[in-house]
Amino acid sequence: MLNALAPETASDTPATETPASEGAPAAPPFADADLFRVVELLPDDERRRYRETRDYLQAEVRPASIGYWNREEFAAELLPGLAERGLARLQTDGSSALFKGLMYTEVARADVSLSALVGIHNELVLGMIDALGSEEQKRRWVPGLERFTALGAFALTEPEHGSDVARGLETTARRDGDGWILNGAKRWIGSGTIADFALVWARDTADQQVKAFIVEAGSPGFTAAKISNKIGLRIMQNADLTLTDVRVPEANRLPGATDFSRANELLRDSRAWVGWQAAGIQLAAFDIARAYALERRQFGRELATFQLVQQQLAEILGNAHASLTLMVELARLQQDGFLEMPQSALAKATTTRLARSSVALGRSLLGGNGISSDFEMAKLFGDAEVLYTYEGTYEINSLIVGRAVTGRSAFV
Repeated sequence: MLNALAPETASDTPATETPASEGAPAAPPFADADLFRVVELLPDDERRRYRETRDYLQAEVRPASIGYWNREEFAAELLPGLAERGLARLQTDGSSALFKGLMYTEVARADVSLSALVGIHNELVLGMIDALGSEEQKRRWVPGLERFTALGAFALTEPEHGSDVARGLETTARRDGDGWILNGAKRWIGSGTIADFALVWARDTADQQVKAFIVEAGSPGFTAAKISNKIGLRIMQNADLTLTDVRVPEANRLPGATDFSRANELLRDSRAWVGWQAAGIQLAAFDIARAYALERRQFGRELATFQLVQQQLAEILGNAHASLTLMVELARLQQDGFLEMPQSALAKATTTRLARSSVALGRSLLGGNGISSDFEMAKLFGDAEVLYTYEGTYEINSLIVGRAVTGRSAFV
């Protein structure tokens, strides 16, 4: 496996052309690849926390993730370290939108599956209970969620309804005395087999409005089955959920989730989160490709000395920074309360399109070694396909933008 990203040093600024010491290759300039000094936009306390967390993720999480990814196994042993660095409570700790986004980027730079867990946990589970839950629900679940000692799953997508779930959601909730009876199925639910509860969106049979319920693991009639043989996000335990006459008390209904518009607000923010993931996977592709180009020799020379290799590295880095600087602007809008769905959709569609291109360039640069996860790029190659598809496909997000700029819907 290639060396992890080195901690930030003086080499993060442009280096002058000085010869390396005898027998030791010179460290490349811009060791952390932040050509546009994005991290310097953070205040001192967040910048210090960012650097400490980034170094931990590169030194500990990135190398450890490969085995879990190959085995399609959840990396439970890594959760305490992530929690210790505050990654379980980004949504509630008062962090700036930029800091939160850069944390998502750096977790994705280390491993995309774990960034999916951290992002979904913050944006769609902890965030949903904090924003839409009752005071009792918050007291019961938020402390554990903020330490990763409790995990939740966000259960919206269904076997027959992904892109059209807003209109087609079929899972039902029927009031029955002092509780509710839920019936239906959910698919592609992250952490579904390991979560302590699922936040299930269901259509009230009485008023046809979509509401949300906390369904605890082990409830009679509730089952979760792991989806296996994925080509990406292999550490994330996606699941098929089945609900057969599951009784849920009224106390487990989220009072703030009164119709689908509340789900849409969460999806707006989670689409923005995927843009940060897309920037992170591209920085990872650059890290891996540059290290490989400096270590690998062909025709008696480092790959890094060949013109076409340098062109590929420059294109990957250009795509990464186009994505990252776009997300910085999105964070500004989010911080100021101006973020709307078309902006999130444009960011998600654009950054994941560029991510797909970047990891393809990286895989090509590694040649035959690019198809082995031992060299990491193949792992990114599979994960990028998931980023391109989830939280709204590229096509659906493009149509959201198209509708916003033309005033005409082309969905059907």
